[in-house]
Amino acid sequence: MNNVETLTNVPPIIGRGAAWYRTMGSEKSPGPKIFSLSGCVNRPGNYELPLGTTFRELIYNHGGGIVGGHSIKAIMAAGASSSLIVATEEALDTPMDYESVPRLGAQLGSASIIVIDDTVSIDWVIRKTLHFFSHESCGKCTPCREGTYWMRRIIDRIYAANATWEDVELLYDVASQIKGKCLCALGEFSTEAVLSAIERFEQDFRNRLARPEMVEVALEQ
Repeated sequence: MNNVETLTNVPPIIGRGAAWYRTMGSEKSPGPKIFSLSGCVNRPGNYELPLGTTFRELIYNHGGGIVGGHSIKAIMAAGASSSLIVATEEALDTPMDYESVPRLGAQLGSASIIVIDDTVSIDWVIRKTLHFFSHESCGKCTPCREGTYWMRRIIDRIYAANATWEDVELLYDVASQIKGKCLCALGEFSTEAVLSAIERFEQDFRNRLARPEMVEVALEQ
């Protein structure tokens, strides 16, 4: 409970009462939330809004829409530790609260909203997340230490188009073996984007593997 966002809500609740606080947000997720918006949006930043605000309102009304007018492909609602949400019309109109986002197969978590547009290949996103988690692993428990290392090695091969579909299946298998076996949340979180990306954006991985001419470009990025 000792985080800044929680503690900043305490004085106004004491001063104005719980009933006032519950006038904001939804029934099960009352109050405001700081939504940290980043990715392919015109106005990234931190926006304090009532819980229950829709993804569409945050992205288009506050974030100024998508850079270059592109379409949204995916949303990560909890930063790098998030499952990828397919950006359907229904998803965009979903309230950002703790009871609604799980219906999209994800969690709101920290509300660090990352917007991915149709110019971005999902395997590139997964490579970024796995390099982060592999670097951040403290190494204490084997599933996280070895799992994040091997996931990073596999996604590097995939991203360089120096792999086969069996490598994508291996990546999925390694992530599945990590899940539920780590001492802390970091190892668990490292699998969320991987598993959901392969399940929901399979074609992006197939497109990467079918383009060996992209090897030099991929390695330079």
